[in-house]
Amino acid sequence: MPEQVKTKTIALNRQARHEYFVVESLETGIELVGTEVKSLRMGQVNLKDSWCDVEDGELYVRGMHISPYEKGNIFNRDPLRARRLLAHKNEIRKLAQEVKLQGYTLVPLALYFKHGRVKLELGLCKGKKLYDKRETAAKRAAQRDIDRAMKERSR
Repeated sequence: MPEQVKTKTIALNRQARHEYFVVESLETGIELVGTEVKSLRMGQVNLKDSWCDVEDGELYVRGMHISPYEKGNIFNRDPLRARRLLAHKNEIRKLAQEVKLQGYTLVPLALYFKHGRVKLELGLCKGKKLYDKRETAAKRAAQRDIDRAMKERSR
């Protein structure tokens, strides 16, 4: 019988799903120091304005704010420092090619613990236009009305 995967969500980037179409997603590891992991366990992270880019064949996440650990001292690092993502070389090469040729953007979608290790869900995204956002909001409102009507009918 397969083992059940234990995951605990730390943070979600809800704005990314609103601003972009997610074409593909990829799970990567992230290189952190001890006090940053302790801050993550306390949930002190913000993915709102973060993005990823490929530099010298390595994948980095930038703009991700991990608050300094309150009980840490000299071991605390800069909250907005660039953090290296851990992925296979061919995956990084493929992502870099998609970004360069197709004009996609790499956006962090979620941060979570999986088997005690911090993982980052990375999305290969295409920007939404204003009319796409309106269309998504209209679909969501229509589905909400349908659910409400079904609930009333079942009473």
